[in-house]
Amino acid sequence: MNDDKNGKEDNEDLMVDEAFNHLVQSYLNTKHRKKTEIIQKAFNFAKYAHKGVKRLSGEPYIMHPIAVAQIVCSEIGLGSTSICAALLHDVVEDTDYTVEDIENMFGKKIAQIVDGLTKISGGIFGENASAQAENFKKLLITMNDDIRVVVIKIADRLHNMRTLGSQPKNKQYKIAGETLYIYAPIAHRLGLNRIKSELENLSFQYEHPKEYQEIIDKLKDTEEKRNILFENFTKPITAELTKRGINHEIKARVKTPYSIWRKMETKHVNFDEVYDILAVRIIFEPKDEDNVLQECFNIYVVMCNFYKSHPDRLRDWVSHPKSNGYRALHVTLMSNEGEWIEVQIRSRQMDEIAEKGYAAHWKYKDGDGINGEGQSEAELEKWLTTIKEILDDPQPDAMDFLSTIKLNLFASEIFVFTPKGEIKTLPADSTVIDFAFSIHTIVGSHCIGAKVNHKLVSVSHKLKSGDQVEVVVGKEPKVKKEWLKYAKTAKAASKIQSALRKEEKEKRKKGEEILKEFFAKEDLTYSSVSLERIIKEHQLDNREQLFLYIGEGKITLGTKDVDAVKPHKQGGGWKRLIPFGRKKDDAAKKETEEKNVQAPVINKKKGVVINDDNYQKYCALADCCNPIPGDSIMGYVNEKNLITVHRLSCKVAEKLKANHGNRIVEAKWNMNGTVRFPATIQIDGLDRIGVLNEITQIISTEHSVNIRKLVVESKEEMFNCTILMLVRNLDEVNRVIKSLKTIENVGNVTRI
Repeated sequence: MNDDKNGKEDNEDLMVDEAFNHLVQSYLNTKHRKKTEIIQKAFNFAKYAHKGVKRLSGEPYIMHPIAVAQIVCSEIGLGSTSICAALLHDVVEDTDYTVEDIENMFGKKIAQIVDGLTKISGGIFGENASAQAENFKKLLITMNDDIRVVVIKIADRLHNMRTLGSQPKNKQYKIAGETLYIYAPIAHRLGLNRIKSELENLSFQYEHPKEYQEIIDKLKDTEEKRNILFENFTKPITAELTKRGINHEIKARVKTPYSIWRKMETKHVNFDEVYDILAVRIIFEPKDEDNVLQECFNIYVVMCNFYKSHPDRLRDWVSHPKSNGYRALHVTLMSNEGEWIEVQIRSRQMDEIAEKGYAAHWKYKDGDGINGEGQSEAELEKWLTTIKEILDDPQPDAMDFLSTIKLNLFASEIFVFTPKGEIKTLPADSTVIDFAFSIHTIVGSHCIGAKVNHKLVSVSHKLKSGDQVEVVVGKEPKVKKEWLKYAKTAKAASKIQSALRKEEKEKRKKGEEILKEFFAKEDLTYSSVSLERIIKEHQLDNREQLFLYIGEGKITLGTKDVDAVKPHKQGGGWKRLIPFGRKKDDAAKKETEEKNVQAPVINKKKGVVINDDNYQKYCALADCCNPIPGDSIMGYVNEKNLITVHRLSCKVAEKLKANHGNRIVEAKWNMNGTVRFPATIQIDGLDRIGVLNEITQIISTEHSVNIRKLVVESKEEMFNCTILMLVRNLDEVNRVIKSLKTIENVGNVTRI
């Protein structure tokens, strides 16, 4: 028995040593100074600290820090300080060693990074939204202290995602959800494109395994066709570039499964209708770094000798890099097979930045410090400044806080000009109000419109690259709630919310004064008990809401309020405005409380099976996505142990997974087919006489499906039809959709 145990330990030691030796060799192959002694010291210390501890997969725990350090070294390109911090990143959290111990052995800088990682340990997200927001704030603050803290945290998350299979399903949903919601966008913002893509794909794989595998299979089935297209398209380009002495390589870039799925979901198309799956990447060695833009355009001109270019799809990210440091010239050309193909033209240095982002040239880089990428650093500093402004004005609602930050984490960009020709970088779909707040908070709060290309437009006007914008301001600040619908930047949204909160505060103060005056006039005692009675009388949640509604004029105090405080008095003639939906909310609340009596204890690890007997008793199907049997689903368990069932692809579910991961449970269907569920489909096509009759005949007669609601719009010889049906399951919906697609002149048929 002891021999088996010793043999197992020997094998584990061998595995650990091989992994560490691979890390050291990878480090020696970099251009960093060869500080292997401190890396060896950090490894020995971490190995001793984690001795005897296993991961869920059964392997020694030290394999995780080694793997994180390997990612930091090989995939991000950082040096010895970061490698040591990665090896030590769990020591303070998981063992009795302190940050002071780390500092005494490895110095202040490594200790600071480990301390930063410890503060945001255990994932960004805690048990509840407020704790989650606080941890997220800590992460953003550490970005200002040392960007390496966040980069190592992303590497840590990447390895956790690569080994997620050993976790139970509910943990997989939680970790994958927060990865998609926060980690992938931060990786994108830091220019870690390759890691961002892998985080997305791994999350997609665990959240939607069926859809992931279907796309993988289809990519495999169409691989040969893509290879032929790539070879035919690039052959003349390669020959001409070689003839001109341009040192280059050409690669095929295939769209990732996650990005294909997102396009299918957002555009309501199937796999065959996603036309930009293949792109071409040309990476070249410039002859003159100072003239790299001209060399990019020279390659573009070469390609135009063979193919026609799309005039509206040229993107010059060389002259104006994206805010994450990305530089390239993007052009789109028509192949001889009649397909548009995007070509990304990059120098070798641009390609390195595109893959490794800021980390490749960040000022904290071990070795020689700044490596000529001042523009990238300036853009990062600018973004961090915006984050600091938002942190200085914290929002009371954690979800609002996260949503505001996330606005700028993951967005395409446009360039617009001030009247003096200064360039401003904004997220795509930004509006006049975003531009105004990017100039100054005062300009934004006083904005009443703008002149875009000398034409007067409203604050909601969407800007396009190349627009010249002059903000028109009023004498007084007039921030409006509807501006939040138009704001696409975190700065604008944050400043608008701040102004609205200030305005609400003033209204609450006014409402409280009115209430006190009312009490004095009616000779009533102003106390907590009296306030509670009036709050109950008006069916409100708290005194802040009461003060606000009085201040806004939604509630006019009268005799009924006096009766509420002094029940023995009789009277009439009162007036109050109840917020829309209040009675409905109360009914729902009562129904929920009745349901709660029947709610069982949920085993979060085992999950829940939805069947005919239980789904109406303690399960509710979410109105936001209307799940039906056959959908990939998850459950959200509330404080009263009731479950709301969402489709995994639902936008609300995405937020719940990221923000309340500990309340997520795996859910499965086991319905017998007797219950009908609502499902909505949308149909587009060419309008003609009789087409609606054919649609209804197929649904009602051919498939015996009940139509509950039908809305049709026709415009310029096109029609759009939305139909709410009652179905047994997803297969029934898919059969209906397949039949509807056979109707002449019907284009897209999708479930929404």
